[in-house]
Amino acid sequence: MGLRRGPSGAPATVSIRPIAASETYPLRHAVLWPSQPASYVQLPEDVEGQHFGAFGDAASRGGEDVGAPSTTAAAAAAAEPRDEEDEEDEADVPQRLVSVISLFVDAARREARFRKFATAPAWQGRGVGSALLAHALDAAARAGAARISCDARLSALAFYRRFGLEAPAPAEDGLPAVFFKGDVPYVRLEKSLLP
Repeated sequence: MGLRRGPSGAPATVSIRPIAASETYPLRHAVLWPSQPASYVQLPEDVEGQHFGAFGDAASRGGEDVGAPSTTAAAAAAAEPRDEEDEEDEADVPQRLVSVISLFVDAARREARFRKFATAPAWQGRGVGSALLAHALDAAARAGAARISCDARLSALAFYRRFGLEAPAPAEDGLPAVFFKGDVPYVRLEKSLLP
């Protein structure tokens, strides 16, 4: 992802890369289910998933972050090949995990599902989640999935619709069927990944 302007007007540099499932847990817990025990956000299928994180520079976060501690871009460079110029420019910029998403692909059925998508509150509304979701949709298509689905919080329905995710069979009133996880209303959404 490129540059986004932070609240102070300073550019917010964000990079997206694969991460371990365990790295998603603090942000999943803090953003999605803070009133539940930390184990509530761990999924048995996490070992089979692909997990992606968006890392933002700490200088442009515009508020307190939730989730994983800072690293440096130099330490993260081992996970992602870069040009020498990129390493030189970003080597001392502290990085913080600011958004996470987990992708599960069933290659035999050509279906994918993303889960536990969370963005730190200080980074919401800045394009970080959009970039991470677009990355996950692309990763699912590259893995051969023809369709992708998710259980989305009803409050985020408009966000997901911008990516073409819709309810598979809306009720007669045109609204998607709502179900609850705890006291939070959700809807099942899906999208074709075929061109």
